[in-house]
Amino acid sequence: MALGPRLDLRQSQSLVMTPQLQQAIKLLALSNLEIETFIGEALDANPLLDVGAQAPAAETVEAPAEARVTALETSGVDRLIGEGRAADDRPLDIDTGAFDRDRDTGDGAVRDETWGADLRLSGASGGEEGPGIDERAALGGTLAEHLEAQVGAVARDPFTEGVARYIIGQLDEAGYLPVSLSELAGDLGVDPGEMEEGLALVQALDPTGVGARSLSECIALQAREADRYDPLMAKMIENLDLLAKGELPRLKRICGVDDEDFADMLAELRSYDPKPGLRFGGEPSGAVTPDILVTPRADSGWDIALNQATLPRLIVNRGYYIELKGECDDKASRAWLSDKLADANWLIKALDQRQKTILKVAAELVKQQDGFFRNGVSHLRPLTLRAVAEAIGMHESTVSRVTSNKFLNCPRGTYELKYFFSSGVASADGEGGASAEAVKAAIRQLIDAEDAKAILSDDALVDLLKGKGFELARRTVAKYREAIGLGSSVQRRRQKALAGAR
Repeated sequence: MALGPRLDLRQSQSLVMTPQLQQAIKLLALSNLEIETFIGEALDANPLLDVGAQAPAAETVEAPAEARVTALETSGVDRLIGEGRAADDRPLDIDTGAFDRDRDTGDGAVRDETWGADLRLSGASGGEEGPGIDERAALGGTLAEHLEAQVGAVARDPFTEGVARYIIGQLDEAGYLPVSLSELAGDLGVDPGEMEEGLALVQALDPTGVGARSLSECIALQAREADRYDPLMAKMIENLDLLAKGELPRLKRICGVDDEDFADMLAELRSYDPKPGLRFGGEPSGAVTPDILVTPRADSGWDIALNQATLPRLIVNRGYYIELKGECDDKASRAWLSDKLADANWLIKALDQRQKTILKVAAELVKQQDGFFRNGVSHLRPLTLRAVAEAIGMHESTVSRVTSNKFLNCPRGTYELKYFFSSGVASADGEGGASAEAVKAAIRQLIDAEDAKAILSDDALVDLLKGKGFELARRTVAKYREAIGLGSSVQRRRQKALAGAR
């Protein structure tokens, strides 16, 4: 065999992340308001871009209840990100608008003129326990105001109440007491024991954990309130430094538990709020502007559209392009103008494809969670990004980007798209499963209906939930109860007793 240099031709495939592809991927993750800002910057940078008139309001295509979703082509961005199977045309009670009514902008770029309807925003809420738009605002008032409103009702005597109010004034924004009790006792001229009584009163207020002098004390207060402060949990809380250092095997040996119990304890520990005071005192968050509008039709279907109020319509100013082209005498000027025209055409096409991708994902979400839109959160199904991606023939990462930072408005309220993706729990009969949000709604319903003289324990909730078809462990019930902001039986008993006294 002869050795020597030679030339070979080989064919291979590779993924090249061009700047335009990177930009298209970024556009998918932006909300409508962020897109509006992006478009403003593009208008400043490209003289050929201009803002056209908005699409006519409420222009949607009515379709019968047995209509099929129009099969949109998978975007070039999605094909490059990952492989996906082709979407099937399945009977679906959804109309996603006029997909094929194109309009020529005069520059060779084709745009969709009636992409989604400018529908009116519904203000109905449906009375469900989902994260409605009103629940997204920060709690009004400061932490001190919240605590001051409680202390008078639970203090045993005016002296202890005065000490507690003084301590409240010393708390930092996270709810911690940054100064020692001995120092405060010296300032007030009281005994340390009396100061301890005042601190105990503050630590008994809501939210649980305020008045703590360290992170471990804050967590311990919450564990006691949740009736979880057993010797094993106490050992874990006493060794939080090991958790911070990542020395989990050593921490597990100290606690003396197996892998399953250790994982359960860790999950429980991480469910506690290390800075309970931070939920107070902030400025209320601004109103959420929905990106997607879902409205019911008379034929039991759904109209799904993008919120055109936050989507400026881009066009290429052909007249200005012709004017500039006539004045470009040198090669560099002509190249610059050609680049600007190509950039403008690409941006219009990329934004149009972004709209189609968002609507395609939204249509599948509405199909998968049809029970929620018709009957409420108790009918919310377990759903994963992968399930939606496989159903519409897209890559899972594309669906993740589409559902980030975007909100959907329907007659039941406004919800983040991520809300419709939820883990599931086993049903008591072993068939199917239920969404975690549906379980939370059932827990809230049971607790709201409980008698003030017969507060339900977590064990009692387990039994009642089993009767409703949910097979849950006590720790899981407690985790869900805490996740929706409901206290333990001890805390609820005290709160309802105070409410009754007033």
